[in-house]
Amino acid sequence: MLIESRRWYQEQAPPELRFQRFDIYRQDFFYSLPRKQRHLREKQKERRTMMARARNYLWTRALQNEQWVLWIDGDLEYYPPNIVRDLMAYDKDVIVPNCLVRRRSIHSRWKHTVYDRNAWQETDQSRQVISKLKDDDFMVEGYKSLKTHRRYLDHFPKNETIVPLDGVGGTFTLVKSHVHRSGVGFPAWLFQHQVETEGFAKLAKAHGYGVYGLPYYYIRHVTD
Repeated sequence: MLIESRRWYQEQAPPELRFQRFDIYRQDFFYSLPRKQRHLREKQKERRTMMARARNYLWTRALQNEQWVLWIDGDLEYYPPNIVRDLMAYDKDVIVPNCLVRRRSIHSRWKHTVYDRNAWQETDQSRQVISKLKDDDFMVEGYKSLKTHRRYLDHFPKNETIVPLDGVGGTFTLVKSHVHRSGVGFPAWLFQHQVETEGFAKLAKAHGYGVYGLPYYYIRHVTD
């Protein structure tokens, strides 16, 4: 399907839809995890570590003279058509929208809730939690069994349309290419108790780059 899409975009699509370059890479390091297990807490460290390795392989192979890098989840079902331009207009090193998911409530009504809990801001309480961790402790979001006390994108008032973050997910993450070129990738090891995209945000901030989120700019993930 990707090869057919590449042929259409490069040969048949209107000129304004054609890409300067269209390359396809695949690298899974022979790692396989059944879909039903992908959100199990005990699987997260190994799963996210493999995802970090795959992301690092991709950007080091694919990045040439581009100014921006977009990391996008294949399971998104909606995002505004002008989202890339909208995010670029903020001129931030790293920026993410708020990714929601639509689920049925107990009253069988559809309700939107935050899907990407990997986009967060540290709080005084979360820093207290971190201060008590061992060096090899791994933190992960979205599990009732682990309260990190971090502030997610649905925890901001409406007058805060752009906020600094300490962690990001990978559903729709726009990165200035100089961030990666400076050596900031996705840690496949624990960096400040995080790996992959959250570790990337921590590492980017440690290098002096700005990481931001848009609490009221929405995209939507498919229902798992």
